[in-house]
Amino acid sequence: MSNVSGAVKSIQDIMRKDVGVDGDAQRISQMVWMIFLKIYDDREEELELTEPDFRSPIPEKYRWRNWAKDREGITGETLVTFVDGLFFTLKNSLPTIGEAGRRAQVIRDVFEDTYNYMKSGTLMRQVINKINEIDFNNTQDRHTFGAIYEQILKDLQSAGNAGEFYTPRAVTRFMIDRLAPKLDEIVLDPACGTGGFLACTIDYKRQFVKSPEDEATLVGSLRGVEKKALPHMLCVTNMILHGIDTPEGIRHGNTLEKPYRDYGDRDRVPVIATNPPFGGMEQDGIESNFPAHLRTRETADLFMALIIKLLRVGGRAGVVLPDGFLFGEGVKTTLKRSLLEECNLHTIVRLPNGVFNPYTGIKTNLLFFTKGTPTKHIWFYEHPYPLGVTSYNKSRPMQFEEFAAERDWWGDEADGFKARVETEQAWRVSAEEVEASAFNLDRKNPHAPDRESHDPDELLANYAAQQGEIQALRDRLKAILAEALAGGKRADA
Repeated sequence: MSNVSGAVKSIQDIMRKDVGVDGDAQRISQMVWMIFLKIYDDREEELELTEPDFRSPIPEKYRWRNWAKDREGITGETLVTFVDGLFFTLKNSLPTIGEAGRRAQVIRDVFEDTYNYMKSGTLMRQVINKINEIDFNNTQDRHTFGAIYEQILKDLQSAGNAGEFYTPRAVTRFMIDRLAPKLDEIVLDPACGTGGFLACTIDYKRQFVKSPEDEATLVGSLRGVEKKALPHMLCVTNMILHGIDTPEGIRHGNTLEKPYRDYGDRDRVPVIATNPPFGGMEQDGIESNFPAHLRTRETADLFMALIIKLLRVGGRAGVVLPDGFLFGEGVKTTLKRSLLEECNLHTIVRLPNGVFNPYTGIKTNLLFFTKGTPTKHIWFYEHPYPLGVTSYNKSRPMQFEEFAAERDWWGDEADGFKARVETEQAWRVSAEEVEASAFNLDRKNPHAPDRESHDPDELLANYAAQQGEIQALRDRLKAILAEALAGGKRADA
């Protein structure tokens, strides 16, 4: 990890000397398209050995091996002019038919909103040589790439790109493990970011792949949409590193742009796993794609409305949502009513603070529901810190093994989760009780009522309440003193 971080830092230090690259966001974008082309070329080398008829959709002179791999290769003005031609070709002149056409479409989508910002060919050559030092073909290639895009996302945060953060692999793996998608079930992430849920879906489904036909079924079962160019490119790269050479199901676009009413039966899927962006606001006009009772600028709420609609009857979903959704009102209340009336919201796993450090300190929850039958009871599970841990951070992230207790406790939805029992971490609340509380899902663990809270929002709220009580006491004392003084003056008179 430190070697990768060092390489990324070196690359960005080189780019800072280039007058054409303005700010961290452009530096990151510049680095990522180069990494994509290197990884793509590495994968093509493997395919040439395993597929005798393989043909690259990229013209020979623009393949990474033929212009970038040689440390003493083209540089200076020649390299800048060459890269201009490379971009024009990748965007406009790739094949459109056959297998090469299918592969080319993935590249066109990736480069659609991607640009070369560097003006110095000499500095660009230095960056390319640094990228060539990173080995994506060793046994740790996925971990290497994971480390790189974690570093990139951390840099994106400091570059001011709010809402862009990495869902910890422990969380994505646990959610896919609980949703248990079958090989032929389509899995959709409508806000797929860098592809964490889809990568875990691939890993989970590999156990069912026994033939080339099974592999084709797996490839065809992945659906993802990402509106930002950079995470989309990272997602496609992630898919290629997971053996999905033509990730056609990964689309560059905004799921929310299509009018809500235009989504029909053919758009519905059996499994949705996602961490929709929260805390952000959609661009003007997006909310008008939704019916009046669902209109809001809050991105996560719009996605929740769509997730409920896009699930087919019997379909299963796992969604990461902040505490604000659980106790929020307005459109959030409407959505929670829909969740309880149209779906079986059977489980809410309440995560502790720090799971998403260092990207955000917002406290989050994992909601699991199945569409088609109304909710009778909701099980809450408060996920504890492991022994000796008081918070998660970069050097001590959450681990998948920590979910062992939930997995053992989970049971089977087919029998109504009859095997589930209340524990110190788990408790059950009826749908009637939730409805009576105006659909407030922010439920504290009844088995730990006196547990001290470290939630900043809760501490601030408690502090404000205490200050209010102190001020009220002061006001009463002032009134008593004023009355006593007034009485004294009357007695003197």
